[in-house]
Amino acid sequence: MKENKAWSISGFVGLLLMLGFIALAIYSLINDGVVLGVISIVIAVTLLASFTVVQPNQAQVITFFGKYIGSIRSSGFWMTIPFSFQKKVSLRVRNFNSVKLKVNDIEGNPIEIAAVVVFRVTDSAKALFEVEKYEVFVEIQSETALRHVASKYPYDRFEGNGYSLRGNAEEVAAELGEELQKRLQVAGVEVIETRLTHLAYATEIASAMLQRQQASAIISAREKILEGAVTMVQMAITRIETEGIVQLDEERKAAMINNLMVAIVSDRSAQPIINTGTIY
Repeated sequence: MKENKAWSISGFVGLLLMLGFIALAIYSLINDGVVLGVISIVIAVTLLASFTVVQPNQAQVITFFGKYIGSIRSSGFWMTIPFSFQKKVSLRVRNFNSVKLKVNDIEGNPIEIAAVVVFRVTDSAKALFEVEKYEVFVEIQSETALRHVASKYPYDRFEGNGYSLRGNAEEVAAELGEELQKRLQVAGVEVIETRLTHLAYATEIASAMLQRQQASAIISAREKILEGAVTMVQMAITRIETEGIVQLDEERKAAMINNLMVAIVSDRSAQPIINTGTIY
């Protein structure tokens, strides 16, 4: 099934024809032309049954005794095939907001996810005849595609490289749109945009995963601090030796490195201690 253009002419032209046959019928009946009058009345009634009005961004699907004739996309007042069945299909852009779905990510963690799908009908014949109700079809396929995509990635990537639902929301939404377009093509629907509107761990594991995220953040911060502390200690020892401020043997170097590392890495302010003796 594929959309094609139905036969139609301007409704105002058809209206003039109908008025002309009505006038002919009246004239014939007055002048004893009963047969011509009856025929003119039948034609006028037939023309009356062929008028239709198409609103902007709307398609009128025409069927005649169970056979698809075509669609009228141009808005206005039209005359088409008489006694045909006409069904309106909206071509406007619409949103579908999915409910919060509970899905297991690729690592088996239960998460809550939701998305918004922006779509419109591009083929009125497919939307009307290929699926039962294309609005319901869009809803079910959107939720199915969202579940499938969400189960392919972890919620967050704590180690290594790769996509995650939280860190690559744009890429995940793009993949969701591509998969959804393949699913909805049969219904003559175009997916304009998809966006994730909700993403969170399920209630039963949210607290534990929050602690894991906090621990991971603390470890990353400590690694960064340690890397900077080592660089600063190296610079301090090198400068002291280069400028000849004091001669340090290995034991004094170890003591200075220990003091500097403690002062830099510690999360509390260092407490100075004055040494009036000797380390030997």
